[in-house]
Amino acid sequence: TLWLLSKVFYPKREQLREKTPLTDSQRGVTVLCDRIHKQMEPRMLRFFTRFDQVDQQMTGWMARYSIPLLRIGLGIVFLWFGVLKFFPGLSPAQDLAARTISDLTLGLVPAALSLPVLALWECVIGLGLIMGWRLRITLLLLWMQMAGTITPLFLYPGALFTLMPIAPTLEGQYIIKNIVLICAGLVIGATARGGGVVAEPSRARV
Repeated sequence: TLWLLSKVFYPKREQLREKTPLTDSQRGVTVLCDRIHKQMEPRMLRFFTRFDQVDQQMTGWMARYSIPLLRIGLGIVFLWFGVLKFFPGLSPAQDLAARTISDLTLGLVPAALSLPVLALWECVIGLGLIMGWRLRITLLLLWMQMAGTITPLFLYPGALFTLMPIAPTLEGQYIIKNIVLICAGLVIGATARGGGVVAEPSRARV
């Protein structure tokens, strides 16, 4: 705090260069600021040097592991929610999912068939992401599934919004959060050819 105050209240260097007479209070402040600078400058330099080292280590760690963690975390979500759909009554989204698939297929696919297929689909996506298997195919399945999950917003807006389009119901929020999953899939897909996150662009190869 003293170091920052000394920076603020230190008399302007232009005034010294122009040899403008200093008042007694300014001379006192100048002497005090000089003492503070001499005592605090090395400490602040060590602090900012250490902070930069810690920041480099943290951003480097995140650059190395953020994409794998994102992929595995997304896979766990899909696998978890997919397994729940194998057991009637455990998934809060199963009724909406069955109704959507039935309407999209004009009633040709009953809930007894659509829910197990959807559950298996999500489990395949989850396992593919967790294990890193065939990421292009896995992500294609993910985006196809996401496209289906968004359709209820257009098919049943009255059931998914209490105030269209700004106040979604709990089911509406459940669907809208899929935007995050879609974006996560895009980030993972961007690394499918071996790319990754670079913490310091200046060190990246062109």
